[in-house]
Amino acid sequence: MTKYKIMFSPTGGTKKVLDIMTDYWNDDVVEIDLCDPNFDFSSVKPGPEDSVMIAVPSFGGRAPECAMERLSQIQADKTPTVLITVYGNRAYEDTLLELKTTAEKAGFMPLAAVAAVAQHSIVPKFGEGRPDAEDRKELLDFCEKIQAASIIGIPHFLKVPGTYPYKEFKGLSFHPAAGKECTKCGLCAQSCPVGAIPEDDPSQTDRKACITCMRCVSICPVQARGLSRLEKFVAETGLKKACSGRKPNELFR
Repeated sequence: MTKYKIMFSPTGGTKKVLDIMTDYWNDDVVEIDLCDPNFDFSSVKPGPEDSVMIAVPSFGGRAPECAMERLSQIQADKTPTVLITVYGNRAYEDTLLELKTTAEKAGFMPLAAVAAVAQHSIVPKFGEGRPDAEDRKELLDFCEKIQAASIIGIPHFLKVPGTYPYKEFKGLSFHPAAGKECTKCGLCAQSCPVGAIPEDDPSQTDRKACITCMRCVSICPVQARGLSRLEKFVAETGLKKACSGRKPNELFR
């Protein structure tokens, strides 16, 4: 029996949540990174005896399109699965439903779902420090409940929040750019999940391809990439009300 953790985590917040939950297994885990555009996802074929956790962030209330395209290439066979969406203390809207639908079409068998909070990737002051110790305790408790239900073998149809047709999200109007500090090392170009940064000139950004996942900002060794002061101000102002307070983690099973 093989245990898999499948994730799309451009800035590491989603991975932090997933790592906490897969720690519960206390076993070796095969990691599949949906951020890697060059990986052959069709080679991943988990079976009914395996276990999987899939985690993706919520982008504007939707699952990232490139992540869903890559997840759909995996050839699962009725594999017991826990679905996880991670959001930056605003809302996750249709993300879990979209993830569940995509996973089921790929052959996964969702048994439970979790919505968890991590630090916001664009405005870090929202959800700052999360997942924290309180989150860790709660997420591990979720794992206990999921495990108990699977042992008992309670038959059920997993229902998660969301509506179809899904919320329309065409991406954000602002995108990270490189400043004069850029050394053109190429790390951002190599790591971009959608190839929006040309390898021959990593100081540039294809704004049409960019999904504002902020991966390039988080991995730049000299902090040369980022949003402008105006873009940061607009983002923070627009999100302030929706991201206020401490949003809860949720379990669906």
